[in-house]
Amino acid sequence: MTTSSDTSAPAALNFRSIDFRGRRLSLAELRAAVPRARHQTMADAEQKVQDIISAVRSRGFSALTELASTFDGVEQSHPRVSPEALDGALAGLDPDVRAALEESISRARQFADRQRPANVDVSLGDGAVVSQNWIPVGRVGLYVPGGLAPLASSVIMNVVPAVAAGVESIALASPPQKDFGGLPHPTILAAAKLLGIDEVYAIGGAQAIVSFAYGIPGSGDELPIEPVDVVTGPGNIFVATAKRLVKGVVGIDSEAGTTEIAILADSTAQPSLVAADLISQAEHDPKAASVLVTDSAELADAVVGELERQALKTKHSARVLEALSGPQSGVVLVDDLEQGIAVCNAYAAEHLEIMTADAAVVAGRIHNAGAIFVGDYSPVSLGDYCAGSNHVLPTSGTAAFSSGLNVTTFLRAVQVINYNREALEQVSGHIVSLSGAEDLPGHGDAVRIRFQ
Repeated sequence: MTTSSDTSAPAALNFRSIDFRGRRLSLAELRAAVPRARHQTMADAEQKVQDIISAVRSRGFSALTELASTFDGVEQSHPRVSPEALDGALAGLDPDVRAALEESISRARQFADRQRPANVDVSLGDGAVVSQNWIPVGRVGLYVPGGLAPLASSVIMNVVPAVAAGVESIALASPPQKDFGGLPHPTILAAAKLLGIDEVYAIGGAQAIVSFAYGIPGSGDELPIEPVDVVTGPGNIFVATAKRLVKGVVGIDSEAGTTEIAILADSTAQPSLVAADLISQAEHDPKAASVLVTDSAELADAVVGELERQALKTKHSARVLEALSGPQSGVVLVDDLEQGIAVCNAYAAEHLEIMTADAAVVAGRIHNAGAIFVGDYSPVSLGDYCAGSNHVLPTSGTAAFSSGLNVTTFLRAVQVINYNREALEQVSGHIVSLSGAEDLPGHGDAVRIRFQ
């Protein structure tokens, strides 16, 4: 998912092949060998994002105006979207699109409403109670891409779990569009209005993340952007880099950068379906990753043939062919399903489809993935729009330690300790002993004084 511009396609498809057959590779070797974007690109992005952070923090709205002109080709005095623009976008929304958004919202809400964990009270004796309470953060900033594709579905994916968590202050940002008078895409605005979000900003890319993380003071009639506690949402490499650099100032969901799909398939898979699903994610961005992992050379050849045929017919053919021909895409040939599972766990895909015999059983052996799609009738496109799951997911291997966006992203677990005199006295000797062992006698004294 990206906000970069489309580029020319290569002369032909170059879907590269990596052969792991007959090789015993360690986890580190697998992680180093699977298809990935070039590291230099990430280093370049970090320097550019550092420059944006410095500009926005030092010059506020003035810097945002310049960045909107440079990156989006629009002139703006203030990025806040007016209530009239939000109302107009919803009023002008195509009825079929509105019905689809409402169905997606309904399914996402049903899933999100069941995700909130219960508070816990544990009695450790008479008068000794320790609790864990889940409390929503106060304010969140949600980012919705709108460059090559106006991802109105991402409005739903960001807003619904935040509302289910009980967040009271929600702000949303999406890139300004030259074709729409410097406002975000009207479908994005309509989705925000449909969900009751009225604080919307026409800010794109890394600068949106920075604005939410640090806030921007207002002056005179200029409304400020108040800092948030958590920033969420997908985006391109610059958005993901910005989230990484502000982490610690604010919480983030994950580094949800340019989209990626991996498909684990065997000889039972249908080449046309595999190719269609690889293309569905490649059309997001020239840097999108599409990876096939298979133990069937015959399937791999058939999929490449289908890619060549289908890619030429799809609307965004140039973008798709560039993504499929990049270093981040390709087919990985393995000895058997066992090695294929190991490769998938090492790759830790944002989206992982399982197209094998006994797909549900195989899916149960995958530990590292943002989301797992089981069988022929659970394509990533379903998860992007109407499965009820969330499509804001960790990329670039971070699914090995990060989760997709969910209700707990917007919650904090606060521990509450409530002991009475008798309960404290029961463990007071242990506290004194441990404080002495750690050479922190003041800790013990703070207990002793209560019983003198």
